[in-house]
This record gives sequence, structure tokens and C-alpha cells, in this order.
Amino acid sequence: MLILLAALGGFLLDLWLGDPGWMPHPVVYMGRLISASERFLRSRLPKTPRGERIGGALVAVFLPIFTLVLTGTVCLLAYRLHPGLGLAVQTLWCWQALAMKGLAQESGKVQTQLERHDLPAARTAVSRIVGRDTQALDEVGVTKAAVETVAENFSDGVAAPMLYMFLGGAPLALCYKSINTMDSMLGYKNDRYLHFGRCAAKLDDAANYLPARIAALFWIAAAFVTGHDGRGAFRIWRRDNRCHASPNSAQTESACAGSLGIQLAGPAWYFGQRYEKPTIGDPGRTPEPADIGRANQMLYAAGTLLLVFCALVRGMILIGG
Repeated sequence: MLILLAALGGFLLDLWLGDPGWMPHPVVYMGRLISASERFLRSRLPKTPRGERIGGALVAVFLPIFTLVLTGTVCLLAYRLHPGLGLAVQTLWCWQALAMKGLAQESGKVQTQLERHDLPAARTAVSRIVGRDTQALDEVGVTKAAVETVAENFSDGVAAPMLYMFLGGAPLALCYKSINTMDSMLGYKNDRYLHFGRCAAKLDDAANYLPARIAALFWIAAAFVTGHDGRGAFRIWRRDNRCHASPNSAQTESACAGSLGIQLAGPAWYFGQRYEKPTIGDPGRTPEPADIGRANQMLYAAGTLLLVFCALVRGMILIGG
């Protein structure tokens, strides 16, 4: 019951308050620990592909275990002091594990600047939520980047942590967040991280494999609920869900592209280098700023539907137990 109440409370807090800038966030400390571990290991291991792979593997093993043990211990001690304190700690961390409102707010800022026809400001706004180079993007490119990150991060920032928190409470949700944070910092196929980040990227692929597919199905359901093209979402998802180097990234992107009737992905620039990527969806019409708002509408609907589903399943398990 504690996990169910904490997950519901965390979802409502995220829906209400988002991610306040004044509040310390676990992901920030995870990022600092990842950076410190990388510096420490690189300075002591051989600067060879094998040495880098060993260093990256040590980080990938250490951080999730450390996160799970630390947060699990804190939750246990808080609960033993008082059940209400245990619930409060779990609720706080469940809230911080989710990123639905923050994602909608940041992508909404991109839409606002595009609708004001302020392309430089829109590029700056979208650079805060995507990893690609944004300086040369035109209006369509900025729009696509924002829509893609809403769809992809529904899986990484909402669906996956929600599924893990209903399975194992805040400690397991934050353990997942540590894996996802490692991938976002180390999982690049460039000269610096090709070997060091390999283990983190593979671990993230494994942790997201099932959640990404569940997220896509709930995005399709949300398309029907919100009056968008649910059939198109299912059709494009079935066809294009593997049109990405990652086994997971195209799952929700393909459902989103189909639901909006637009084409996403394609070639993109990262760290000054052009990467050829396949397109996702049909080129039915040119993406427009309003598509960001439509994607956010489906983001909220899909997140709510998934919450209800998880709560019902967890409730039935409790009743059956």
C-alpha cells in the first residue's frame, strides 16, 4: 500500500508543481557522481579501448547499485522512525523520478517562441531539451526536435520510472534514473565515449526495452482518447518502431509521428558531426509549432492512462495478496 500511495502522490505532485528549480534533485547528484567517477577512472586506467571499457563498466555497475542501496536504506530507516515519514520520503522521490510537467513546460517554451516567429530564441529553448546541435535548425527542424523529445522522453522520463516505481517503489525508480542519466552523459558513439560509454548504453537499452514498448502502446491509446489519429499511430508504430540505432528510441517516436500525420527523425548534427538517421512516419504534411502542443496533450493523456493502469494492477495484487 505504501508504494501505491507514494506513486500516486508523486504523480500528482509532478502534475501540479513539475520540477521546481529551487529544489535539490537526485539526478543532479547522480550527474556529479558520474563525472567524478569518470575523471577518477580515466586517470588510473590504461588509455586504451579495453581500459576505457573496464572504466565504463565499473561506473555502470557501481552507480545503480549505490543508488538502490542508498535510497532503499533511507526509505527503510524513515519508515521505521514513522510510517508517515517513510511515505513522505517515498512520495518525494517518486515525484522527482517523474518529469512529465517539466517536459511539457520546456517544450511549450519552444512552441511559444516559434509562434512569436523568434527563431533564435526557439533554437535556444530547444537546445535545453535535446542533445543535437540546434544552431542551424530552421523552424521545421526546431519543431521536429521538440516533438521528438516529447515522444522519446515520455518513455524515458515518465513511463519507465512510473513502471519501476510501481514495481519497487522510489528506490527502484531512482535506480532506473541513474541508468538513464549515465546513458545521457556517457552513451555517445563519439571518440570520447565509444568505449567508455558502451556498457552504460547497453544497460539503458536493457532497462528501457519493455517500458519503451509499453509506452508506445499507451501513446497510441492516448491518440484515440485525445482525438488524434490512433489508427495512424498504430500503423506507423508497427512499421517504423525499429527505425533508430537504439532498439527503444523509435517506439514512441513512431507512434507520435503516426498520431500527428508527420515525418520525424532523419539526419541530424551532434557535436559538429552529421549523423545519417532514417526517417520515421510519412511525409503527409509539414510539421508546425502547434504539433508540439498536440504532442504534449498526448503526453499528459498517456501518462494518466498509464498511471491508472499501474494503480489498478497494483491494487488488484494487494487485494489478491
